[in-house]
Amino acid sequence: MSRKYRLATALDVDDLLMECTSYAIRLANEKYQFDPPITIYEKSTWGPLGTRIDTVYEYFNDPEFYRTQPAYKGAREFVQKLSQMTDVYIATAVPPEFMGIRAQRLMEEFPEIPRDHIYMGAGKDKIQVDILFDDAMHNIVSSPASYPILMRRPWNQEATGLLAVNNYDEFLKLVEVIADSYSVNGDNFTPEDPSVVVLVGPSGSGKSKIAAQLLTQTDKFEKLVSYTTNDPTAIEKNEWYNYVSLDTFREMCDSGEMFQSTMYAGHGYGSRKTDVEQILSQGKRVLTTMDICGAMSLKTNFKNVITIYIKRDKRALMGSILRKNSSNEDKVNRLLAIEPELRNENLCDYVVEFDTYEQAVEQLKNILKI
Repeated sequence: MSRKYRLATALDVDDLLMECTSYAIRLANEKYQFDPPITIYEKSTWGPLGTRIDTVYEYFNDPEFYRTQPAYKGAREFVQKLSQMTDVYIATAVPPEFMGIRAQRLMEEFPEIPRDHIYMGAGKDKIQVDILFDDAMHNIVSSPASYPILMRRPWNQEATGLLAVNNYDEFLKLVEVIADSYSVNGDNFTPEDPSVVVLVGPSGSGKSKIAAQLLTQTDKFEKLVSYTTNDPTAIEKNEWYNYVSLDTFREMCDSGEMFQSTMYAGHGYGSRKTDVEQILSQGKRVLTTMDICGAMSLKTNFKNVITIYIKRDKRALMGSILRKNSSNEDKVNRLLAIEPELRNENLCDYVVEFDTYEQAVEQLKNILKI
């Protein structure tokens, strides 16, 4: 029998359940008639930037702004679904003079959340829950939650190695996976002829090399070529990615062409749903390498997806990263990402730990029964 455990989830409000920055941008564009209009991508980091985007801050001191903030489309349905899966709390950093307005709006928009589950204040590092869902990177980094999860926004694109999602559906799928990890039956997982296999692991784990070797030993798989904004000179020898400009990458994400996208070490990475579907239509299985965020997106969009964590000694990870032909900044970002990525092992269906790549490939073949 599996052990039952009711997870506790704390949700941020601004830019997660209710529009904040995007709403302030619309109001600023209407008031000042900017030409061209401000876009949300101009908010590349949190805090004043000394540019026209700073006009949004004037609305954060206006009580009418808090009275009229619209909830995101689908936010109510999201909270309803999440309430069936976990105990839901609100953790919102709102100025004291506007707390009454915020509480009233929350009770109106999200009646499923008990009133005594609403916490206000900036000290989110004091909140003890299993899962924190927030768009502010500093809250995620300082959270004592077992699983702090970042909602991707333009101002947190530099975040590396953190659990992050792009929408409510991806978050709900991740909560399902987390809940399953609390079951004593987790070790009994068996794949049902997986259509998609994802290798997950920190930078330097060798997952691309392992995947490449596996492809040479079986014709059951086809590699999924993804897209990245990484410097083409840094990926010219990596056949798992096609280079696109940052503007093109954003267009592909905004149009829905990308079913998953993430930022890693300051670079964008994403995959197209049509590419996966094309491989499956040929009667092949998909083999790809992704971070945990991309893996969760695949589980959201496709059936029979299994995730395999590639586990390697921390010293070996660091050595591999330091030998990369990349900038010092890139190496620092990857090194800093190692620690938070280690706990992603618990979210994957299988773990492969190895000394040589040949050992890793043999373990994969045993798991996949090939």
